[in-house]
Amino acid sequence: MATTAEIVERLAYDDLPPAIVERGKLLLLDTIGVAAVGVRSEPGAIALRAAARLFPAGPEPARALFSGRPLSPAGAAFVGATAIDSVDAHDGHQPSKGHAGVALLPGLLAFAETAPDGLDGRGFLTSYVLGYELAHRAAVALHGSVPDYHTSGAWNALAVAALGARRLGLGAAGIREALGIAEYWGPRSQMMRVIDSPSMLKDGSGWGALVGVSAALLAAEGFTGAPAVTVEAEAQREVWQDLGVRWLLPEVYVKLHPVCFWAQGPVTAVLALRRQHDLEGPEIAGIRVETFHAATRLAERRPATSDHAQYSLPFPTAAAALHGRLGLEEIDGPGLDDPAVLALAEALELVERADFDAAFPNRRFCEVELTLKDGRRLRSGPTEPRGHQGAPLGQPEIEAKFETLAAALPAERRAAIRSAVLGLEEQGDLAPLRELLLAAVEPSA
Repeated sequence: MATTAEIVERLAYDDLPPAIVERGKLLLLDTIGVAAVGVRSEPGAIALRAAARLFPAGPEPARALFSGRPLSPAGAAFVGATAIDSVDAHDGHQPSKGHAGVALLPGLLAFAETAPDGLDGRGFLTSYVLGYELAHRAAVALHGSVPDYHTSGAWNALAVAALGARRLGLGAAGIREALGIAEYWGPRSQMMRVIDSPSMLKDGSGWGALVGVSAALLAAEGFTGAPAVTVEAEAQREVWQDLGVRWLLPEVYVKLHPVCFWAQGPVTAVLALRRQHDLEGPEIAGIRVETFHAATRLAERRPATSDHAQYSLPFPTAAAALHGRLGLEEIDGPGLDDPAVLALAEALELVERADFDAAFPNRRFCEVELTLKDGRRLRSGPTEPRGHQGAPLGQPEIEAKFETLAAALPAERRAAIRSAVLGLEEQGDLAPLRELLLAAVEPSA
């Protein structure tokens, strides 16, 4: 039986089922859209400034996403992942309780910049799809072997490291060492600390991408780190034994709204109730949300920043109930000071429910009750977020989301990115797409 490192080394585009290829391209387009808005966020700007001091360009520079700024490869990956992580609209995987694409895109682009020879669209897409399979298996293995709930950076670092070693041609032995380095030095940051006290640290993926790139480059120099116990331990054998045979990619969800997926069930529920009963926001007097324990920890009711709002359940639920929508404008800038939303969020009743907790993390259930000013009470029934694995967003919805998030890009550049990504397997040279993703953003007309 082939080892994980051997599968990473050998997997080819022709091994990918057509449905996996198509879904991989849509996930890539979605992540690029989040990156396009994330680079304009305050955390994204800070990361770029700091990286210029911490990780300046050396003999093999790589540009950070949508900036044109040359940095070290690890620095470019750090900036890109931090920018994507700053807007909580990127894809995720329910059993993993976290995110892979956020680190994969900037990590792979860093290696595409520094080792570009012979890399075409099929090669890039194969690595991107493989990265999801590696990252989410590493997540399940980590969550199953340690008591703490760690951030995505703790495990998406392994995927970036393995793909970097693959790109550098290190062979199975070098891939194994890179996996071990990334696992040992990965940021095993405690996720619930940032849930309870939101900040720019988010889901640890900036540092995860940095560690992953660094691990591959260290392995290339002969640095050792194997074994990665979450990959090679006998207790984790079942997690890895079907790599390249059973595909996890169909389980990856795409978010419809730019907030934590744990909070999106209530948003889905209140929007559905508004449609079903032809409600307007001023008719709503109160909201009760029954959900799983982890979601009740998203308890911020008066978010001071967008980071706080993205890791809140009461605030985005109230905003969606009152406005009939939830986009970036509702969870940032003047939207944070909306007095009606603040009052409804303050009064929202948040209740833990045992049956929903038992279903977590594989399912993200909630049930919402709206109290109207005329005295009526309307219940949603058990609800899961739009876009969950049982009801994934389709191509039209993902393309529409990309257009909304990437609105700061000129229309011609958006169209070129969309065309290049959706036809990626036909791109004989990745250089045009790299330029579209890495050149500085000019204001849209």
